[in-house]
Amino acid sequence: MGSHERCEDAIGGWRWPEGFVCPRCQGSWHSELRRQDRLYFQCGACRYLCSVLSGTIFESSKLALPEWFLAMHLMTQAKNNISALELKRHLDVSYPTAWLVKHKLMEVMFVREENRQLTGRIEADDAYLGGERPGGKRGRGSENKVAFVAAAQTTESGQAVFMCLSRRPFTKKSIQEFAENSLAAPATLVTDGLGCFTAARGTGIQHEQYVTGGGLASAKHPSFLAVNSALGNLKTALAGTHHAFAFEKYGHRYLGQVQYLFNRRFDLRSILERLARAACQATPSPLHAIRAAELPC
Repeated sequence: MGSHERCEDAIGGWRWPEGFVCPRCQGSWHSELRRQDRLYFQCGACRYLCSVLSGTIFESSKLALPEWFLAMHLMTQAKNNISALELKRHLDVSYPTAWLVKHKLMEVMFVREENRQLTGRIEADDAYLGGERPGGKRGRGSENKVAFVAAAQTTESGQAVFMCLSRRPFTKKSIQEFAENSLAAPATLVTDGLGCFTAARGTGIQHEQYVTGGGLASAKHPSFLAVNSALGNLKTALAGTHHAFAFEKYGHRYLGQVQYLFNRRFDLRSILERLARAACQATPSPLHAIRAAELPC
């Protein structure tokens, strides 16, 4: 594990590759000082004082930077992800601290992937997080299920290249918004018989529809092997690592993390640095913001 100073130097280099730039007046002339082992910069023009961590997700955190970097390493290198409980053991911190660190980093991943666009041949399917509750509704109407669209951009041979997981209801208006935000022409959307996917045609995206019915026949249909394989891996990883979480409240973050890691799976050597850079560019996420529910779709 690196020292605090090495981690601090890395963050400063990622934030200001050409040297310090004042967040308030954009000036570059400055002086440096240390307080309680933390590096601060004072702008020579407007006298604004800030640390290298100000304005990042590390702001106001009492967790040492080496532990933050270890958390980022563990969350990007574990094949099936890592739970907050296991993160607690590795970092030797309390469970609430491990939970908050994990959710802050998942929020960074989610925001980083918000503008992801797929093109070319794209397989898409409707999917759900969660399951039925005892005595509750069954099937798609279950109160414990969170709907999301899973889409996979494939090669000509059908191999998944990139994935997009978007939490949303299965309505034509919602699918049209998904096509406008997450698909880029020229693209062909390949879906099953769910009627709401036809809304993609109005956005300039070609649409191929295969009515497969439900069950095993749908899962094994050759036109949906990539997206079904990705969904199978996603659900296995979430169920095996986390067992259960507040699907309605935090589902978007777990989906964002899976998407972030999937789309960078071929470059594991640089994924830690890329996440650290993204964390430096992300806005601070205090506990009350992390615990707030996602805005409704």
